[in-house]
Amino acid sequence: MVKTQAIESSPPGENRETALVKSRLEPWRDPDWQRLWLAVEPRPWRSLGLVPAGAGAALDFTMLVAITLSRTGMVHLGSPIQIADATQIPLSQLSPFLKEVNRCTSDGDRILIALPPTGESPITASIAQSIDAVVLCVMLERMSNTQAKQTIKAIGASRFIGSAIFRPDNSIAR
Repeated sequence: MVKTQAIESSPPGENRETALVKSRLEPWRDPDWQRLWLAVEPRPWRSLGLVPAGAGAALDFTMLVAITLSRTGMVHLGSPIQIADATQIPLSQLSPFLKEVNRCTSDGDRILIALPPTGESPITASIAQSIDAVVLCVMLERMSNTQAKQTIKAIGASRFIGSAIFRPDNSIAR
């Protein structure tokens, strides 16, 4: 999220011109990201998948969501939250990947898993069905309601603990 701050360029009483200076707010300090974290954190999960509603976002979309959500959670909890990038895992690596996720969670760690769209990867549904819960990540104006319904059907509605809508700049839409 970008905040703007007005800076006066002339002394009071004179013709005032205003310059806008953009200051970058760290995403994990953004109230919208904090709300998202607080919505998913109390749910019972050790492994949480982040799955796009469909095609239309960059390949690293859910990875960026995972990184920001992990950082937000670490600021809140004061303990690490692992991240796993499953956006390009081939079928031959599915079992070793799931074993590693299980090892992390059995050690007591929480892990966020960035997943690719179900229509682009045959393993997305398998991973989502093998972990504790999933969040549907919708890119505003780039993913359709039809794609979202297909994703939910492929994974199973009971696996989802909620959804989040993002703008193309990866900020959370209200």
